[in-house]
Amino acid sequence: MTHLPLAMLIDMDDTILSAYGRPEIAWHNVAAEFAAEFGPFTSQQVANAVLDSARKFWAVAGAEWRLKLDEARRMTVQNGFTALAAGGHVLPEELAIRFADRFTAYREEEMFVFPGAHDAIDELKVRGVKLALVTNGAAGTQRAKVERFALSHRFDHIQIEGEHGFGKPDERAYLHAMQTLGVTASDTWMIGDNLEWEVVAPQRLGIYAIWIDVHGDGLPPDSTVKPDRIIRSLTELLARER
Repeated sequence: MTHLPLAMLIDMDDTILSAYGRPEIAWHNVAAEFAAEFGPFTSQQVANAVLDSARKFWAVAGAEWRLKLDEARRMTVQNGFTALAAGGHVLPEELAIRFADRFTAYREEEMFVFPGAHDAIDELKVRGVKLALVTNGAAGTQRAKVERFALSHRFDHIQIEGEHGFGKPDERAYLHAMQTLGVTASDTWMIGDNLEWEVVAPQRLGIYAIWIDVHGDGLPPDSTVKPDRIIRSLTELLARER
């Protein structure tokens, strides 16, 4: 597709904002801050245990945990500490809480708008594309990002999971956004970094699905997902128009 569509549904976290990508780097950086409190364990050992715990948790976690990130992080850290305790040294629960909460604060501190994202969105709006921001997560957390990073005035519709009661990959998330914009699936592109939420689910509805791969990692080797297009920056959405 070379021409811009009537409408775009755009994800926020790790599409417009650098938010939750590369968790291994974040966990290792935060663990290093607590290195003196880990007893016989190195900060690398603790970070790896927590990462393993987090991956296992999110592999099976229900959608409700997206609205309780702080609690989920405390649980995954505690589970990581429990795994380490098998070696005979128990790390205190209060340390797990402080560690998890510091990770949450660190993520907030490190967030930024990807270069060119604001300009690309503004140009899409100038060219007459109807724009909806469709993001999962808790109402307060996500609305704060919308305001902090000056996104509200850039979109015709802001749709936050915690405010609407449904989120991706629930079909209602895409259908409601399109209904609000007054468009159909054939008029619409979905752009985001999550292969299930921004590619597989939208494609089932007939939406043109664009996967954003900001780090250039490529599709996972075992992936069967076939995005309609792959980009590394929102600025590329403007590159093919003729």
